[in-house]
Formats: sequence, structure tokens, C-alpha cells
Amino acid sequence: MKFLRFHGDAIVTGKNSIEYLKELDFKKAFIVTGGKSMFENGTIGRIKSILEEKGCCVHVYSGITKNPTTDAVLDGLEVMRKFSPDVVIGVGGGSPIDAAKIMSLFYEYPELNFDNALERPLPRERKKLKFIAIPSTSGTATEVTRAAVVTYVDRNIKKGLKTEAFVPDIAILDSTITLSMPKNVVAETGMDAMTHAVECYINKNIDDFAEVLAAGAVEGLYRYLPLSYKYGDEVSREKVHNYQCIAGCAFSNVGLGMAHGISHSIGGRYNYGHGLINAVVLPYVLQYNSRDNEVKDRLAYLAKRIGRDDFIKAIKDLNRELNIPLSFREMGISSEDFDRDFSLLVENSLSGSTRVNPVKASREDMIMVLKNIYDGKDIDF
Repeated sequence: MKFLRFHGDAIVTGKNSIEYLKELDFKKAFIVTGGKSMFENGTIGRIKSILEEKGCCVHVYSGITKNPTTDAVLDGLEVMRKFSPDVVIGVGGGSPIDAAKIMSLFYEYPELNFDNALERPLPRERKKLKFIAIPSTSGTATEVTRAAVVTYVDRNIKKGLKTEAFVPDIAILDSTITLSMPKNVVAETGMDAMTHAVECYINKNIDDFAEVLAAGAVEGLYRYLPLSYKYGDEVSREKVHNYQCIAGCAFSNVGLGMAHGISHSIGGRYNYGHGLINAVVLPYVLQYNSRDNEVKDRLAYLAKRIGRDDFIKAIKDLNRELNIPLSFREMGISSEDFDRDFSLLVENSLSGSTRVNPVKASREDMIMVLKNIYDGKDIDF
């Protein structure tokens, strides 16, 4: 028996779907967002106007960075407790939405903290707060998932907390918000979504529902992500925004793999964007996993879905088209830092999503994989 949940109460999609907020009634809204981009493109102003016209009191908590730390979440939580909202709205990339998820859960359950949240099952539902997610980037799919990622600075690692209570009640996929994304953000977040879809599809825990969703997401992202990157038109931006969400609906019920385990390790230590690291890592992890015949067959099928002979080569070509670095060295990690931190990176990379990788990884395997990724050398068995 397997319990499946693909999203909260509703996914609202389409151009200007942010207007759906007009149909909701709240008294006090706590908005969590990042730095300045959502202010500059007018999104926060639009949301405030819609809510305030309905008589809702609004507080905006901003400044969540690309890899939110436990301290940043606790700072926001303190402000939230003073404001006492009845709805929390996460607006922006995956980081502010993830931070808002954790703030909301800790708000409802004051006994929770970042130490015991890793040691015991988390509450499965929110009973007071409503939660709305409005993503501005097209990659994390946090608007439909039960996970929230936070950086434990004292441990030099990103940790994913998981509970059904993190699933937003409403996900609003307004593609007009994505039109202001810089090209590098389009590329990196889009490849984050691709990594979600691919790792889900080759995961041993795949089910019939997720299989269809993940394969469809791979096909859609492979077709429209280069167009979104090159032209930034409304059609391709909306397609990628939808397909990344579809990938989220799939992997949230299945799991991911080694690419995400490595990404959380590298991101927690060096503060690079999650999608960028996933994009760099994915081809190498697929090479490593191809020793498994079932994975090899699934990658062959995905190749047919996108009209290519070799799926891993297709991902490499896509990275080049999106100007993604081909190695950790090219990404900017110095050899001195990499060598100094190597033991920590290996240990952290073996935790998290790597535990559900389709091919079980030993410490020796991870040493080899990380060194190859750093130097940009293919993994060949």
C-alpha cells in the first residue's frame, strides 16, 4: 500500500493567476519573500494591493537568501509570532517558500526547534494557518512538495525536513512573474526541475502515477527550457513553470537520488545555488547509476521520448546550451577549498537523498564520483 498526495487543495495556473487571491478572505497575511526582485517586478505590490483592498492587514518579511539558514528562519518566526497571521504567503524562489514552510510549522507548534525537528516525526498538519505558495522561479516545485530545505551553518550542510504539513494549501503558478528571471536563473532552476524529474523516474520507488508525470516532465522541460532560456517568451515560460510543478508532484511521492545528496553537501558548504549544482552533477550521477540495468533501460526510454539516442549526452548538450559549467572546478570551487573540505563533502554527500539512490554508494564510490565531477571526467564502468 502506498499513500499518494500530489498537491494541496488546488493548483491555480495561467497568466495573471495571482488574481485568484481576490477570491480568498483573510484578516492578516504574513508574506515571506527574498531580496529585491519581487519588489522590483511589482509582484509584492500587486499582492499587497489585492489583499488590502479586501481589508486584509499585510506584513512583508523579506531578505531570505538563496540558501536560507536556521537563523534566518528563526528571525522570521519571531516576527511572525508578533504579527499573528491567519495566512502565510511564500513568494519567490524555493528558498523563501521553504523558509515560510518551516516558520509556519514552528509557529503552530512552539515546542519544535531545529534540533528536535531532525530527531522525531514532525506534525502532519497545520490546524490554524493557511499557506499559499507563489513561486517566481521554475524549478524547485516547493509549491506542491512536503519538503523544506534549510542550511545548518554549524554543520556545513543543507537538510531537508519533511512532513505533509509543509504542502501548501494553494499553489499559484502565475507565469507572468517568471518573465523577469535572469537567464542564468532560468537555466539553473530549469535544470533543478529536470534533475527532479530524472531522479524520480529512475528511482526504485517509482509508481505508475509518478512514472507518467516524471517522464512527461522530462519531455516538456527538454523541449521548452532552451526556448525559455533563449527567448524568454510567455509561452515557453509558462510551459516550464507548469512542467517543473509536474515534476514536483512526481518526486514528492517517490524520492530523488545521489545528485541531490551531493548538491545539498556542496551547497551547504559553498553557498552555490541548488539548481546550478544539480545541473553540474546530474550527468555524472547518471553515468554512475547506469551500471544498473533497470536504470539503463529507463534512460534509454527517456532518450526516445526526447528524440535522442543517448540521454546522458542529451543532458550534457542541454547544459552546454544553457551555459552551465561542466565541473566543480569550472563552477568556481578552488582546489584548495575542495581538498580541505573533501572528507566532510564525502560524508555529507552520502546522506540525505543518496540513501535512496538506485545504486547503493559506498564511501569509495563517492570519493571517485566527487573527484570526477570536480575535474569534469566521465564515470565509465
